[in-house]
Amino acid sequence: MATRKETIAFILDQIGGAGEVSVKAMFGEYGVYCDGKFVALVCDDQFYIKPTDAGHTFAPDLPLGTPYPNAKPHPRVDGDLLEDADWISDLVRLTSNALPTPRPRKRKQT
Repeated sequence: MATRKETIAFILDQIGGAGEVSVKAMFGEYGVYCDGKFVALVCDDQFYIKPTDAGHTFAPDLPLGTPYPNAKPHPRVDGDLLEDADWISDLVRLTSNALPTPRPRKRKQT
Protein backbone atom coordinates (compact mmCIF):
# COMPACT_ATOMS: atom_id res chain seq x y z
CA MET A 1 0.00 0.00 0.00
CA ALA A 2 1.47 3.36 -0.97
CA THR A 3 1.28 6.48 1.13
CA ARG A 4 -1.56 8.84 0.23
CA LYS A 5 -0.87 12.48 -0.65
CA GLU A 6 -3.35 13.48 2.08
CA THR A 7 -1.15 11.76 4.67
CA ILE A 8 1.92 13.68 3.50
CA ALA A 9 0.03 17.00 3.58
CA PHE A 10 -1.21 16.24 7.12
CA ILE A 11 2.26 15.31 8.38
CA LEU A 12 3.86 18.41 6.86
CA ASP A 13 1.20 20.53 8.54
CA GLN A 14 1.76 18.82 11.89
CA ILE A 15 5.58 19.14 11.90
CA GLY A 16 5.70 22.67 10.49
CA GLY A 17 6.80 24.05 13.87
CA ALA A 18 10.01 21.98 13.83
CA GLY A 19 11.85 24.15 11.31
CA GLU A 20 12.12 24.13 7.53
CA VAL A 21 10.40 20.84 6.67
CA SER A 22 9.98 19.12 3.33
CA VAL A 23 9.42 15.69 1.82
CA LYS A 24 10.98 13.93 -1.14
CA ALA A 25 9.58 10.94 -2.96
CA MET A 26 11.85 7.92 -2.47
CA PHE A 27 11.29 4.44 -3.86
CA GLY A 28 7.53 4.91 -3.98
CA GLU A 29 7.36 6.33 -0.45
CA TYR A 30 8.64 9.52 1.19
CA GLY A 31 11.64 10.85 3.10
CA VAL A 32 11.06 13.71 5.54
CA TYR A 33 13.64 16.46 5.97
CA CYS A 34 14.01 19.13 8.63
CA ASP A 35 16.50 21.94 8.08
CA GLY A 36 18.11 19.89 5.31
CA LYS A 37 18.55 16.75 7.43
CA PHE A 38 16.85 13.42 6.69
CA VAL A 39 14.80 12.83 9.87
CA ALA A 40 11.97 10.42 9.07
CA LEU A 41 10.23 8.14 6.60
CA VAL A 42 6.59 7.90 5.67
CA CYS A 43 5.80 4.42 4.38
CA ASP A 44 2.34 2.88 3.99
CA ASP A 45 0.80 5.95 5.66
CA GLN A 46 2.97 5.39 8.77
CA PHE A 47 5.44 7.92 10.21
CA TYR A 48 8.83 6.47 11.23
CA ILE A 49 11.30 8.81 12.95
CA LYS A 50 15.03 8.23 12.57
CA PRO A 51 16.37 6.61 15.76
CA THR A 52 18.55 8.91 17.89
CA ASP A 53 19.44 9.01 21.59
CA ALA A 54 17.67 12.38 21.90
CA GLY A 55 14.50 11.00 20.34
CA HIS A 56 14.58 7.91 22.55
CA THR A 57 14.99 10.07 25.67
CA PHE A 58 12.08 12.30 24.58
CA ALA A 59 9.78 9.39 23.59
CA PRO A 60 11.08 6.12 25.08
CA ASP A 61 7.83 4.20 24.65
CA LEU A 62 7.36 4.54 20.89
CA PRO A 63 6.86 1.12 19.28
CA LEU A 64 9.49 -0.01 16.79
CA GLY A 65 8.58 -0.96 13.26
CA THR A 66 10.26 -1.52 9.93
CA PRO A 67 9.32 1.04 7.30
CA TYR A 68 10.24 -1.29 4.42
CA PRO A 69 11.56 -4.86 4.06
CA ASN A 70 15.04 -5.43 5.54
CA ALA A 71 15.13 -1.95 7.11
CA LYS A 72 16.50 -1.40 10.59
CA PRO A 73 13.74 -0.83 13.16
CA HIS A 74 12.60 2.79 13.52
CA PRO A 75 10.35 4.30 16.20
CA ARG A 76 6.82 4.61 14.78
CA VAL A 77 4.59 7.55 15.69
CA ASP A 78 0.87 6.76 15.61
CA GLY A 79 -2.53 8.15 16.46
CA ASP A 80 -2.83 10.85 19.10
CA LEU A 81 0.90 11.55 19.15
CA LEU A 82 0.93 12.33 15.44
CA GLU A 83 -2.10 14.58 15.92
CA ASP A 84 -0.31 16.59 18.64
CA ALA A 85 1.49 19.16 16.47
CA ASP A 86 3.58 20.59 19.32
CA TRP A 87 4.75 17.16 20.48
CA ILE A 88 5.61 15.81 17.01
CA SER A 89 7.33 19.09 16.07
CA ASP A 90 9.47 18.81 19.22
CA LEU A 91 10.42 15.22 18.35
CA VAL A 92 11.34 16.16 14.77
CA ARG A 93 13.37 19.18 15.96
CA LEU A 94 15.23 17.10 18.58
CA THR A 95 15.98 14.44 16.00
CA SER A 96 17.22 17.00 13.49
CA ASN A 97 19.46 18.64 16.10
CA ALA A 98 20.94 15.24 17.02
CA LEU A 99 21.94 14.44 13.44
CA PRO A 100 25.08 15.69 11.70
CA THR A 101 24.82 18.33 9.02
CA PRO A 102 24.92 16.62 5.61
CA ARG A 103 28.04 17.16 3.55
CA PRO A 104 27.56 19.05 0.31
CA ARG A 105 27.35 16.80 -2.72
CA LYS A 106 30.08 17.03 -5.29
CA ARG A 107 28.96 17.99 -8.77
CA LYS A 108 29.69 15.55 -11.55
CA GLN A 109 32.30 16.77 -14.01
CA THR A 110 31.17 16.51 -17.62
